[in-house]
Amino acid sequence: MTVALVEAYATLARRVLAGPARLGRTRLVAVDGPSGAGKSVFTARLADALAGLPDGGRPPVVHTDDLLDGWDDQFTFWTRLEDRVLTPLRAGRPGSYRRYSWVRRAFLPRAVPVPVAPVLLLEGVSAARAAIRPELTLSVQVTAPDAVRLRRALDRDGAHLLAELRRWHAGEAAHFAADRTTDAVDLVVDGAPTLPHDAERYYVRRPVSAGAPGPAAAAGRRSGPTAGSGSPGGSR
Repeated sequence: MTVALVEAYATLARRVLAGPARLGRTRLVAVDGPSGAGKSVFTARLADALAGLPDGGRPPVVHTDDLLDGWDDQFTFWTRLEDRVLTPLRAGRPGSYRRYSWVRRAFLPRAVPVPVAPVLLLEGVSAARAAIRPELTLSVQVTAPDAVRLRRALDRDGAHLLAELRRWHAGEAAHFAADRTTDAVDLVVDGAPTLPHDAERYYVRRPVSAGAPGPAAAAGRRSGPTAGSGSPGGSR
């Protein structure tokens, strides 16, 4: 029997702040999972919880959808994120990126700043990929049934994108299988829970798959406690 637990965003926010900074001076939280699972909702509520802590503050959020160069850049965007955001933050300098417009099918000219902050939330498909795991303070995977995710995506983007969405979902499944994301994350969240709860303040956690511990948990044992349209990847 699968056991699900209701946990508070505020408790998770305190865990993040208590954890070590591994990306320079920044605690990097990756919120991963397939499109339509509920990643952006979870990320926004965690950001609210961090902002509500006495020693917290609203963290910057980077959505990987904003870095994709269209439908064919599903996973190859990472170099852009590394060069423009992660490398500067690693060195203690602010980063920036140009946001992709899914309407114009081009990157917008104005740069979006990413300040050096105690916490950075990185949200999107493959955000917790193996390449970044050693530098994560917390990794999360948000899940939901395939039918729910497809319905959400069609409601958001329109039935005319069904072929693209099916191709996108197949690519996601292949990535998560090869990357072993579910086995590696610290926290698996139910993005379509049926368990009654106050969704603004609490989330539903599912058991992490048996396998290697997530990066924050493993590192915690070594180093102390751890605490739109047309866009394909949101929860949205």
